[in-house]
Amino acid sequence: MQSVDVLIKGRGAVGSSLALALAAQGLTVGLAGSALPERAGDVRTYALNAASVELLAELKVWDGLPASAICPVYDMVVCGDASAGRPGGRLSFSAWQQGLRELAVIVDAAALDAQLATALRFSPHVRAVADDTPAALTALCEGRESAARAALGVQFEPKAYGHHALAARLSADRGHQGVARQWFGAGGEVLALLPFEQPTAGASYGLVWSCEHARADALKRMPAADFEDELNRATGGAAGLLTLGSERATWPLALARADVVSGAGWVLLGDAAHIVHPLAGQGLNLGLADVAALSRVLAGREAWRPLGDERLLRRYARERLAPTLAMGELTDALQRLFAHGSPAAHGLRNRGLDALNQLTPVKRWLTHRALGL
Repeated sequence: MQSVDVLIKGRGAVGSSLALALAAQGLTVGLAGSALPERAGDVRTYALNAASVELLAELKVWDGLPASAICPVYDMVVCGDASAGRPGGRLSFSAWQQGLRELAVIVDAAALDAQLATALRFSPHVRAVADDTPAALTALCEGRESAARAALGVQFEPKAYGHHALAARLSADRGHQGVARQWFGAGGEVLALLPFEQPTAGASYGLVWSCEHARADALKRMPAADFEDELNRATGGAAGLLTLGSERATWPLALARADVVSGAGWVLLGDAAHIVHPLAGQGLNLGLADVAALSRVLAGREAWRPLGDERLLRRYARERLAPTLAMGELTDALQRLFAHGSPAAHGLRNRGLDALNQLTPVKRWLTHRALGL
């Protein structure tokens, strides 16, 4: 069996991006597992930060995406959990005020997967291989249920939130103007509207609605008209009248981080290494940052040091420890704060949003951290 320099297990966006990045260094890359199937009616969207967009551009993937598959976010409005007699807080971010072109870019997940697959077909250093192909380094990008990670004995124990995320595509009766909106609701619910160009150009959104499992299941199953009524009540008309433009999909939410992400001859990336709550939209950004970091470490290794050298891979682990830990703790703390039902917690979180909205330097720092700048 012919060996490769790097064996990558997992063909999602993280694994595919890693294959392209390492192939660009002249390394031979083997992709194990079945190619991702085309998902009819895929409703997922990704919110990509500046660092992720830059990486995809370097990999010659970004410019090949159709215009209808991407939408810049120029402003973001975050609202707290208002209730009878108790006002909610409000926090807003503006690319113009931050001196940025955009805060993020919303990308059609299926279009990105397809473009990555096309780029891989034209990469002469990447080939499909068997799962047991010999390699100097094995990169596990299989996602949260990684069997290869479990076989290594790595501890990865998800903390279930008891919530599911519900995703769908929506149309509005007025333009989105590049504004993303997010509401924190009672019991830790988080509803996000991400501006998008499908199904209606200039007036569509990607929906991510995180709520308790039974409620998410009920929202998924209820008739479209009833779902739209629930949605429009929750958003209060802030984005106009919203109508359903796709099927609805749900998945469970959890927080987890592998106790180790590298060892002699192996390394973890993406959801195989860490999963976070989607309220900050940073899941894929963390995975692509893993790709960029590992690529830099391997490109900068000493000429005599092998790809699977344990000390070399620790450089990657050290670089990624603080960002992934910080994002996991931040999203977890926010979710727990808004899930707390006491009046004191309600006042604290909403006053906190209002106070933060007045602190321009802090908002700038948060924005730049989220963008990966």
